[in-house]
Amino acid sequence: MPSNAQQYDVVVIGGGPAGTTTATLIAQQGYRVVLYERDHFPRFHIGESLIPQTYWVLDRLKMLDKLKGSHFVRKYSVQFVTDKGRLSEPFYFCDHRPHESSQTWQVRRSEFDQLMLENAREQGVEAHEGARVHDVLFDGDRAVGVRVTLDGESASREVRAKVVVDATGQQSMLIGKLGLREWYPELKKAAVWTYWKGAFRDTGRDEGATIVLQVKDKKAWFWYIPLHDDVVSVGVVGGHDYLFRDRGTTDFEEIFFQEVARCPGVQPRIANAERCDIFRAQKEYSYRSRRAAGDGWVLVGDAYGFLDPLYSSGVLMALKSGQLAADSICTGLSKNDTSADQIGDWEPAFVRGVDRMQRLVMEFYNGFSFGRFVRRHPHLKDYVTDVLIGDVFKDDVDVLWPLMDEMRAEREQELATLAAARPVAAEAGSDE
Repeated sequence: MPSNAQQYDVVVIGGGPAGTTTATLIAQQGYRVVLYERDHFPRFHIGESLIPQTYWVLDRLKMLDKLKGSHFVRKYSVQFVTDKGRLSEPFYFCDHRPHESSQTWQVRRSEFDQLMLENAREQGVEAHEGARVHDVLFDGDRAVGVRVTLDGESASREVRAKVVVDATGQQSMLIGKLGLREWYPELKKAAVWTYWKGAFRDTGRDEGATIVLQVKDKKAWFWYIPLHDDVVSVGVVGGHDYLFRDRGTTDFEEIFFQEVARCPGVQPRIANAERCDIFRAQKEYSYRSRRAAGDGWVLVGDAYGFLDPLYSSGVLMALKSGQLAADSICTGLSKNDTSADQIGDWEPAFVRGVDRMQRLVMEFYNGFSFGRFVRRHPHLKDYVTDVLIGDVFKDDVDVLWPLMDEMRAEREQELATLAAARPVAAEAGSDE
């Protein structure tokens, strides 16, 4: 190690929710933690809707009082609108679980992420913004630090640590360096979104609801997320090829409004609103790393993987992976064991939760109806609400999957019967 290299217990690369969660929880245990963030906050980021299970990590981070005192919109439910424009029965979190965790927030990420970074500093994290991490340093297969240039400095420096945490988001330094990224081939999705001022919003406890609205033929869906300052985030998600091929245009605005025209649920909501931001797009974003840790290094948040925006699980997965990784790292530091087996021992439990959320996402894209399922199995509504609030890190909810399989098989049989009947009907008509 160079004689002038700085030494920390943990280096965290990235100042988003996953990075600040990991750094804060480790610093709370008295370890020396440095965090390097490339941008200067506040900075734009998508992923504005928090789901109730974020509460428990936010509580450990000592963030709850900051959020309760904020101007962020309170969120009490999620609602679904069919491709015909029909609103389903809302899923009210507090009806299912009467606890303050059932009220959460719709956040503007530029503000939320800055709150999280400031909170990390308050609890002992040495956090640098405008810091460019050039590389993760390895001694053989073990990560031993980073090479970084701090804001305002021309020369880079080596910083050594017992553990390096990659929280660099979807660009993920280590997932690329080590060739670990695996795409979800069945989730080759893309999104186009913007923001509206003066768009329709419900009243009372429905005012802050996240709304999922399907387009005709269910080839895409819109998110509708009310934020503070009378702003609503509205985005359309569909298959990558569906949104960006064979349309005769690559213009984000044109694509957005073509889908608005096919979504009876969203049309009246933005009819009298004024667009207050540019159109943005994100393409082919569903992936996972083949592993979450190696000797001396860990991936958390989007640096480990991203599933789909459908159930607003992104921030939860960032916080949860950060919490689990932090606890394993702290145990490893206390035992002087920063091997892959120790600092990655949280991965199996985390993956089980991600797999359950993935299953729920796939059911939706395969035509699953929450309303139909609850009507058939009313005694299981609590379990459906469990997965919608993000309580997917427990085995109880596995009771849902065989019943969903059964309903999907029935639906596939119905479609096959209809398809088989069409040629017969067409042939009969030709004889007349």
